[in-house]
Amino acid sequence: MDIAYKDVEENSSVKQVALTVPVTDDPSIPVLTFRMWFLGILSCVLLSFLNQFFNYRKEPLSISSLSAQIAVVPLGQLMARYITPRIFFEGTRYEFTLNPGPFNMKEHVLITIFANSGAGSVYAIHIVNTVKVFYRKSISFPIALIVILTTQLLGFGWAGIFRRFLVEPAAMWWPSNLVQVNLFVALHEKEKREKGRLTRTQFFLIVLMSNFAYYIFPGYLFPHLTSLSWVCWVFPKSVLAHQLGSGMSGIGLGAISLDWLATAYLSSPLASPWFATANMAVGFGVILYIITPISYWLNFYNAKNFPIFSQGLFTSSGKDYDISSIINIDFQIDIPAYEKSGPLQLSTFFAMYYGVGFATLSATLVHVALFHGREILEETKSAFKEKKMDIHTRLMSKYKQVPEWWFLCILLATAATTIFSCEYYKTQLQLPWWGVLLTCGIAFFFTLPIGIITATTNQTYGYISMTQALTFLQDFKLGHYMKIPPRTMFMAQVVGTVVAAFAYLGTACPWTCPQDHVFYDASVIWGLIGPRRIFGDLGTYKAINWFFLAGAIAPVLVWLAHKAFPTKKWISLIHMPVLIGATASMPPATAINFTSFITIGFLSGFVVYRYRQDWWRRHNYLLSGALDAGLAFMRVALYFLLNIHGISLNWWGSNLDGCPLASCPTAKGIRVEGCPLF
Repeated sequence: MDIAYKDVEENSSVKQVALTVPVTDDPSIPVLTFRMWFLGILSCVLLSFLNQFFNYRKEPLSISSLSAQIAVVPLGQLMARYITPRIFFEGTRYEFTLNPGPFNMKEHVLITIFANSGAGSVYAIHIVNTVKVFYRKSISFPIALIVILTTQLLGFGWAGIFRRFLVEPAAMWWPSNLVQVNLFVALHEKEKREKGRLTRTQFFLIVLMSNFAYYIFPGYLFPHLTSLSWVCWVFPKSVLAHQLGSGMSGIGLGAISLDWLATAYLSSPLASPWFATANMAVGFGVILYIITPISYWLNFYNAKNFPIFSQGLFTSSGKDYDISSIINIDFQIDIPAYEKSGPLQLSTFFAMYYGVGFATLSATLVHVALFHGREILEETKSAFKEKKMDIHTRLMSKYKQVPEWWFLCILLATAATTIFSCEYYKTQLQLPWWGVLLTCGIAFFFTLPIGIITATTNQTYGYISMTQALTFLQDFKLGHYMKIPPRTMFMAQVVGTVVAAFAYLGTACPWTCPQDHVFYDASVIWGLIGPRRIFGDLGTYKAINWFFLAGAIAPVLVWLAHKAFPTKKWISLIHMPVLIGATASMPPATAINFTSFITIGFLSGFVVYRYRQDWWRRHNYLLSGALDAGLAFMRVALYFLLNIHGISLNWWGSNLDGCPLASCPTAKGIRVEGCPLF
């Protein structure tokens, strides 16, 4: 029997949630079924394998859990139809059945939670790849498995600790979850078609099939549609024009994308609230269109010796830095060799990337302290106010909660295992015991403030255990919206995490992907050479530390303006962590990813949401899911039908960008093959 609260005031205070998430629950629906376990583990293993396998391609393919969310529906219905409904051990305490009835939404949600474990990136895989491929050092399978499992499960521990802050409050709404919620409802509801109006399921299928058919053009026949950098066409021999116009290697002025893969690379713009998209647009514009060009053309840090946009590591003469020449036999930096090669140099944008990262961290801490500090103190004192207990939290209060000590046990056991492994296998892991405690402390300190930013804006910052914590928290919120018993969610997440770790590591091969290169560059800066020789008193880029101060001051100015002009509601929508951290994912993201994201985000989050809200309520999140699913299915089909057999096209439309000079330096006397000499 459905339970619902009729008091409209108890619905979520977030309008997008109130328009999307069901406000009923039936606790009698069977959840831990044979169908759920079989399809859940199968989805987890398949998505882990496919995502890791495709991640090594030049253009990595990420298959989201939306694909599994769609694919398992007919499978679940077939199992419900044909598996015997016989009750085994009937009349005893052990009685069970393999088929408890129709395939239901709660089973479907848990299967998707398993799929999320396989679809989410196991970031520690980049550690294994970097050690093996770039540093050419061995790391055994058991040690690699320990690294992967501990980084994943540490995140699970943090998630359990911060549930009360980041899942239960209505204000922590995790926007991207609404795409899956909307799709669950559409796939399980029985909606009658009105004359002249498609049902939501019909709309979803039409968009899915349309994008499936369309993606053969940007995905195979005409890849140039990914970035139509027309400025480069007009000025084919101008380095300046290519730097300005390239959507892939420049700042992307005027570049257009007709490829959903490029548009949704950062996340779906249809799921991003407009205020967050607007803040991202301002930050992106200031950083990429004002600060970066000015820094480059004023030749800060000899910027013209290098490309304007690159994550590469260079010598002062513009050549690629030979990292292997400065590593000694103990896997440490060879100081005499480093002094001979000279200090490491970064491109303008890569240096800016770190400066922006510094500012984002300090801005996040100050913003959360100013705008959410009181709420955090109230939650810490267990003063959970009734006005925050929306209908979803009230419905979930009927279920047995997961004791916090379960999470603490996982956290302590994982931390202890990590310390033991680092001490026992020093030559392979090279992290002292105090380093483990330091990383745990940093993750603990930043998970809450970064979680608040992610839960309210859909923008994510942070890595490894911290990012894993946010992924688990997002899944907790999905289960919260769909009324999944918390202990069942806990079980599915733990099992899914362990299964995904084995599947990812089992698939890992000695190949590399763009994320590995970025991780490798970061490991050189923060590990091998060390921040002191880059950003400290011995480094070239020590002035970038001022970004910490700038980031801390920025939210204070917004807060003071908000206090001074409380009636100006737009001031409170200025979100400095999102604005400053707009380009946090560049690289590997490029300008075209941002310009297309912002354009679609404006049309959806502002235009349609404001002027066609009924259409937005019925179709916006379904549109996002259908575009993602159609893209994923066609990419898999193209790979197995064409790419794996080496069948490719080679014509001018195969070029992703058409701006070869965008990667050229412009300083006098710097010679790079394929570039003009200034």
